Amino acid sequence: MRVAVAQISSSDQPAENLALVLALMRQSVDQDILFLPEVTNCLSLDPAHQALVLEHFDNNGFIDAVCKEARSLSLWVALGSIALKTHDADGRHANRSILIDANGSVVAQYDKIHMFDVTVSEVERYHESKGYRPGDTAVLARTPWGGVGLSICYDLRFPALYRTLAQAGAGILVVPSAFAQLTGEAHWHVLLRARAIETGCFVIAAAQTGVHSGSGRKTYGHSLIVDPWGQVILDAGQLPGLHFLELDLTDVDKVRARMASLSHDRNFEVRYHTNHDQPD
Repeated sequence: MRVAVAQISSSDQPAENLALVLALMRQSVDQDILFLPEVTNCLSLDPAHQALVLEHFDNNGFIDAVCKEARSLSLWVALGSIALKTHDADGRHANRSILIDANGSVVAQYDKIHMFDVTVSEVERYHESKGYRPGDTAVLARTPWGGVGLSICYDLRFPALYRTLAQAGAGILVVPSAFAQLTGEAHWHVLLRARAIETGCFVIAAAQTGVHSGSGRKTYGHSLIVDPWGQVILDAGQLPGLHFLELDLTDVDKVRARMASLSHDRNFEVRYHTNHDQPD
């Protein structure tokens, strides 16, 4: 499986970001699939600006252009995620991962389940659920390379999602992201390696990087590919760029034969003890 992983610094202008994505697709013409990061179409923290530039899924100019180019190039595209308007009464958007096949058809969609509602530091706070609605459905896509489990960024901190996807048939887990600088430095590599080790999957995480025009937000970069044994086989560093790698998908079965933990689940209960309780 020949993969391209794009590390970019999206602005808050969808037209600019689309031009970059189409250029990256053309540079990836000899690959099987291109992976892009979270909110590829528009990285913005301004609800008023989002209301002006975002589109609904239907008749979406950004998606339509990517689908047309994918068909022209016979290239699969994991459109990491894009911000979409919804018809919800509260006006919240969707943070949606979209998988496009080599015929230019949308074959899978996944709305981010876990919202990034955190206080990273005294000066860095996020409340994603104010502007985005959470999804409620995990998605496993069937592809020529087997099952691909979709997720987005903060989902990474919830291992049950990935175990469920792996047990459902995923051999590849996709984690497009826009990780904050502080949390990226502390947690990014170890979380991605842990998800690969726990599931025996390849983990592919295309990331945003740098300071983003329009919003001023800073993201961590370091797009990674981790193999099923937990080894980092691609680290894109912090500069924007496009990276190519060929994956041997037989490694999934080889690792799971050595470490069959996906089939070793056992039911258990939690028992609460106070200081004076005695175990049975």
